[in-house]
Amino acid sequence: MTTTHSDIPSVLQRIVATKVEEVKAARAALSLADLKAQVAAANKPRRGFAAALRAASPENNGVGIIAEIKKASPSKGVINHNFTPALFAQQYEQAGASCLSVLTDRDYFQGDDTYLIQAANVSSLPILRKDFMIDVYQIYQSYLMGADCILLIMACLDDTQVQELHALSIELGMDVLIEVHTQSELDRALQLPRSAHNIYGINNRDLNTFDVDLQTTLDLKNILIEALSADADNADQKPLIVTESGIHSSDDIRLMLSHDIQHFLIGEQFMKTDHPGQALQSLLAGVAVDE
Repeated sequence: MTTTHSDIPSVLQRIVATKVEEVKAARAALSLADLKAQVAAANKPRRGFAAALRAASPENNGVGIIAEIKKASPSKGVINHNFTPALFAQQYEQAGASCLSVLTDRDYFQGDDTYLIQAANVSSLPILRKDFMIDVYQIYQSYLMGADCILLIMACLDDTQVQELHALSIELGMDVLIEVHTQSELDRALQLPRSAHNIYGINNRDLNTFDVDLQTTLDLKNILIEALSADADNADQKPLIVTESGIHSSDDIRLMLSHDIQHFLIGEQFMKTDHPGQALQSLLAGVAVDE
């Protein structure tokens, strides 16, 4: 099964159309061949995003947090009015995050590539470039800006695209967060080659209605674990599953932990406060008390 244009939620259609124009403009400014040459010359080591998630759990009561740096969203508008990416990156690291996620999309999330670079310069945590990947050009860009992991959203990629972007990311040493929010997307994601670089993200947000339901993770993770169980020959290869959207409290985290979900991508819950790092610290402390 593949994704056709009509299958893509309308908000994603608009974003993808914008990305096509962005990539076209970027290629006109710097050719793909020249970009590849810069990547070949850079040879920057990656920080190991998947490895950090695997190693995270014991310190924080079995919880690995990907803490997000996000200024705005299409549904909520500006979330943080005192937006200082470098400061937030430092706060998150001090508060016990395992990894960072940085929005670089300009038009819809008011992000910027420089935000990721700023975060990488002040924090030792591995970083996900949170953007809408549709072209190999963006994968090479992500490598150059210092991303350790890239996002592939199954809802806006066809099978050919996702195979190509997945293979290139791994070839460059980056990890891949493969995001699904329906069973049909999960079925397609499971056609990708197995790799220690794979991280499976289950988004609890319906991209058509924007409604959030944590049951999405609980339903899909069973299918995912069953499909991957034959591949889990050792602890290093145990599938990494991240629940995304709708995690607001220690109760939500405990619910997921009770279903063997240990990794969480959380953004808005932290970013809507004056001190995102403190919000993360409080959340982790709440889980510790509950236990």
